[in-house]
This record gives sequence, C-alpha cells and structure tokens, in this order.
Amino acid sequence: MEADAIANLALGILSGVATLVIISLGLAVVFGMMGIINFAHGEFLMLGAFGTLTGVRAGLPLGVSMALAALGVGAFGLLVERLLIHRLYGRLEATMLATFGLSLILVQVAVLIWGTSTQGVPTPLDSFTIGRYSISEYRIAMIVAAVALLVLVWWTFTRTRFGVMARAATQNRDMASAVGINAGRINMGTFAFGAALAGAGGALLAPVVAVAPSMGGTYIARAFMTVVVGGPGVVSGTAAASGLLGSVQRVVSDLSTAFVGTAALLVVAIVLLRVMPTGISGRKRWPL
Repeated sequence: MEADAIANLALGILSGVATLVIISLGLAVVFGMMGIINFAHGEFLMLGAFGTLTGVRAGLPLGVSMALAALGVGAFGLLVERLLIHRLYGRLEATMLATFGLSLILVQVAVLIWGTSTQGVPTPLDSFTIGRYSISEYRIAMIVAAVALLVLVWWTFTRTRFGVMARAATQNRDMASAVGINAGRINMGTFAFGAALAGAGGALLAPVVAVAPSMGGTYIARAFMTVVVGGPGVVSGTAAASGLLGSVQRVVSDLSTAFVGTAALLVVAIVLLRVMPTGISGRKRWPL
C-alpha cells in the first residue's frame, strides 16, 4: 500500500473514531453517571443539528451557532430532567418507556417546525491533498473536537467541585446526602451536561450529514453499542470502545462496503460483550 493510501486510511480511521466519540459521549455521561438509558439521545443529537442549521440561516457564524445549539439542548435537557426524569429514578423500565415516548414526540415536533425534507449546513474550511487523495480540513477539526470533548468531560468530573459531588452521589447517594450534597440538583446538572454534549455532537455533525427529523435513528444504535462496550468508565470506556469499534468499521468498510463495515462493528461488539460482560473499562475498573 502506498504512503498516501496509508495516510488516507489513518485519517479515515481517526475520523470514524471521532464520530463515535461525538455521538456517544453525552449518552455515556447520562448512563455511566446516572444509570439512565435515554432513548431520546438520538433526538438530542437531532436538536443540536437543527439548532446549528437555524443559527446559520439567521446569519450567525457557524461556531457561534454550534455553541448556542449545544447550550440550548443542555437547557432543554435540564427541563426534561425536572419535568420527567427525576420522577422515575430507580425505575429503569419506566425511564426507558418515558424517554422512548419523548423521542417520538421530538421527531414529530421537529417535523412541524422544520418539515420533512432533508436539509444541510455548508461544510466549513477548505481541503488539502495527500498524494491522490483530497482531505477535508473539517475532518481534522472533528478529530480535534472529539479529543476536546473527552478532555472537557474528564476535567469536569475530576477537577471541579460539581464533578466530585456528582461522582459521590453516583457511588453512594445516601452517604452523599448525609454530608450535605443535594443529589437532586447534582442529577439535574449531570443530565443537562449530558444533553449539552449530545447537542454539541449534533452540531458538529450538521455540516457533514443530512439534517432531518429522523436523523437520530441513524446514530442511536452505534451510540448505545459504544457506551455498552465501553463499560462504566465515561471517558476511558468511551475512548477505548470508540477506538476499537471505529477502527473495525472503517477498515472493513474500506475493504468491502459500508454495510459490511457496520455489520462488522455489531459482531465485534457482541463478541466483546460475551467476553467482557461489564465492558472494556469494567474489567480494568477505571474510575472514569
């Protein structure tokens, strides 16, 4: 294989890994820190993409539109936690049913607001060439953004007062309450943070995918597989699972077709869960 082909494949793998990180990190925070299975995660991604699209059409710079979209989805997540989720803690089946119903509602609301047609955001930045291959600079930007989001989550939960309290409330809710930690407010903040990360993921995807009310369904299965394979470690598990699954999908897709690459991702995920039922980070017992 020639050097330019190797470089293109390496960038493709990194881009695939970055995409899995971007679509999965918000779900990993909500599931790993709170034990909540959020079936509306794909629709949070969709809201982030449409928020970015709306901001760009209003004349705002793309970066500002992305930031506002992420913050807007975070605020919406806070509202969802207060009105719906906080009533269902400890009732896994009820939470799953409620968030599934929410996902259906959000799709229909998006249809009413933005319509059913596929829309898009112009891809920013230019491209450069490596031998015979043309590489979009935005692919590099997405890789950098994925790393930045991982660092942000790690810093939030290990270096801030909120993060320490969130981990304490997760590990022992009764003991945390005994020392004065308001577990309700911490859970509200954690869910909103996870929603904001999902919104940021949708915002980052908006320039490279078709933005439509149904777009969440395209990513939700891969996001869940990444989080489950990663295990309880929010950062370490997501990074490890994204690296493994993203690499497998990209390499197999290049050797055959995108459909076979997705099937290979599913097969690897099933085998890993058979060998490591608690996920990659569960066996190593990484704290975050």
